[in-house]
Amino acid sequence: MRVVQKYGGSSVATPEKIRVVAERVAKRAKDAQVVVVVSAMGDTTDDLIALAKEINPRPAAREMDKLMASGEQISSALLTMALQNLGCDAISFTGAQAGIITEKVATKARIKKVDTKRLKEELRAGKVVVVAGFQGITDNTIWADITTLGRGGSDTTAVALAAALNSEEEPCICEIFSDVEGVYTADPRIVPDAKKLETISYEEMLEMATEGANIMHNRAVELGWVYDVEILVAHSQKDVPGTIIKKEEKDMELKNPVKGIAHDSDVLKISVCGIPDQIGIAGKIFKALTDKKISVDIIVQNVSVNGKADISFTIAEADEDKALDIINPLAEEMGASSVIVNKDVAKVSIIGSGMETQPGYAANMFQALAEEGINILSITTSEIRITCLIEEGKIKDAVRVLHKTFELEK
Repeated sequence: MRVVQKYGGSSVATPEKIRVVAERVAKRAKDAQVVVVVSAMGDTTDDLIALAKEINPRPAAREMDKLMASGEQISSALLTMALQNLGCDAISFTGAQAGIITEKVATKARIKKVDTKRLKEELRAGKVVVVAGFQGITDNTIWADITTLGRGGSDTTAVALAAALNSEEEPCICEIFSDVEGVYTADPRIVPDAKKLETISYEEMLEMATEGANIMHNRAVELGWVYDVEILVAHSQKDVPGTIIKKEEKDMELKNPVKGIAHDSDVLKISVCGIPDQIGIAGKIFKALTDKKISVDIIVQNVSVNGKADISFTIAEADEDKALDIINPLAEEMGASSVIVNKDVAKVSIIGSGMETQPGYAANMFQALAEEGINILSITTSEIRITCLIEEGKIKDAVRVLHKTFELEK
């Protein structure tokens, strides 16, 4: 049996925590072939970003990839040393050495393939392979560039490796360990009586992750769904049951149709005002953003007045500079009257596969927010999700009232 375990930055933040993880891995390695994926220690990635910006306020993306990849490489080497100190045969790999080949996109590369030849050789030799997460390489030549996979990239690394190593003859499971005990109905720091879920479907978890639940990255969940890799989410320092992400249960709609409340405060709204109401204008804006790998969420276009319209959309706060570098020249070219950035916004979502076949959830959500005095700025939906954009200062109240409205504490 094979297992890929991933340990987040908080789990390997100190030498003491690394030793605890090493003991856990060594124990698991007694009855399975183990690959371990690690994030950078604690706040290392944030520290590296801050350091880079002291040198250059707008560093080149290629050099940032090279810099940020070093954090995970440090973690993987230290954990390997800790395992070896316990008498456990182990070897550390960079993303490149693990065979992770990506597209040629700095800071947000997507994995093209995983060459598992070397990984399998070391596993067959009885070694634990410790892989630096969050990174890959553009190809297998001496001219290749290091790439990073974007936010949550170590989760993506772990699930991608599990998918690549999984087969009928040698099944592989994926275990994601961090400083949380599993997936909850809402952030327990905001809702103390939030409940830990025993299971959640890939589709629901994908929506939760996309809309702000920082348990797992959405790309990792998507990979698990596509390749049918069951994923355990559990605590790295506690032996307590976690949450399993897997295919939807047949009787799931018989339970509470709302599975959880997600929220995201790390967003902002950009409004491009007074643009000509012409065919192709919106397409030009959003294609330019897509070409730079900037994800856009809630989009609103108002009714044309005197041949002019406004388009508003939300993006991650981290993409602000990159987005404005694109939008400002476009707005000037199109003759827009202004570009307005609003950072005082947040998203709150209700999510559940049972909502698809049962009516009334939008009405209940909107009424609950209204009774709490929370104004809805805009709305977007999917088959199993309703998301409202609201004032950032109201986000905690919104999460609490929606959790209570849909009786998720039960």
